[in-house]
Amino acid sequence: MRRHHVLIAAALGALIAGPAFSQVATEAPPVIAGAPKARVEAIKVHSKEISGNLLGTSADRDVYVVLPPSYDKEPKRRYPVVYALHGFSISADQWLKEIHVPATVEGAFAKGTPEMILVFPNSKNEYGGAFYSNSVTTGNFENFVADELIAYIDAHYRTIARPESRGLVGHSMGGYGAARIGIRRAERFGALYLMSPCCLSPLGTQGLSGADAAVIAALPNVAAAKDLPFPRIGPLAISAAFSPDPNKPPLFVDLPVDEKGNERTLIIAKRAANAPLAFLDQYIYKVRKYRAIGMDVGDQDTLLADTRKLHEALDAYGIANQFEVYKGTHTSRVAFRLQDNVLPFFGRALSFDQTGGRR
Repeated sequence: MRRHHVLIAAALGALIAGPAFSQVATEAPPVIAGAPKARVEAIKVHSKEISGNLLGTSADRDVYVVLPPSYDKEPKRRYPVVYALHGFSISADQWLKEIHVPATVEGAFAKGTPEMILVFPNSKNEYGGAFYSNSVTTGNFENFVADELIAYIDAHYRTIARPESRGLVGHSMGGYGAARIGIRRAERFGALYLMSPCCLSPLGTQGLSGADAAVIAALPNVAAAKDLPFPRIGPLAISAAFSPDPNKPPLFVDLPVDEKGNERTLIIAKRAANAPLAFLDQYIYKVRKYRAIGMDVGDQDTLLADTRKLHEALDAYGIANQFEVYKGTHTSRVAFRLQDNVLPFFGRALSFDQTGGRR
């Protein structure tokens, strides 16, 4: 069991350590000459669900809304919406740069993908990422995305405000968020796409040692966590999301091991309870209603095995899903994949019927 936990930690570490722990340089698709321009709006959305969290993360969340080229020219037209979730240690604006938005969105539309609105919420926090979960420590980011953000976008933009016209996608930690929210709150969306999703299996201890736990426990405040290396801040962020403890200031978490290195059975169970492969069966009745499900992962990505397990689990239930293993690593040609795979997938899967929705 201990070896299993260490292997999972190595896999998660590999996707975030080194260059992927911050902004990474990614190859951009060729710009399509003459492609009509999209417009990016940077807005703030206040979240009652995130307000009052113990980390002190701001409840006023940065959100980037990409409006298609025809949005300003056709004032009576409504659009499907795709919500896109970023990965660990980066913010939404950094992810926009990694996937070369708006150029890739414009490229997809120019190549024939029907126009839609894209929404990129920022879920970075003091520990590097909230993992799109509900927690008194981090705030309720799952509820923010699935409820508050959707309500705000539907109220302020010309959306087709129905589940069948709403998509959800994420990469890495965002892929976990898309899996988590997409399974648990499937009634809110019509199509789901996972890009190299992390954390699908129970994470165990993530290889955290007693010495690691002692260093974390000795931190004087939340701000001091920013200097931790990934093998420590990664498990800390997961613990804040999956095993919060309001009675343990200043960090407000329960770690999976104590300072002697002993595994804490209840905390490991809490982590397992947040693994999509563990809770999928409980929500199959919702997942069956999707119009389409897609996922992809690189053949050199440590997350390949778990992504394949999710594909196979859906297959076992007779739920159609698109699964692709492409040549590359965790971030290989991610911008190409958004333009040429992900957005066309939603263009085929979502409903563009204008008869429903509200302003």
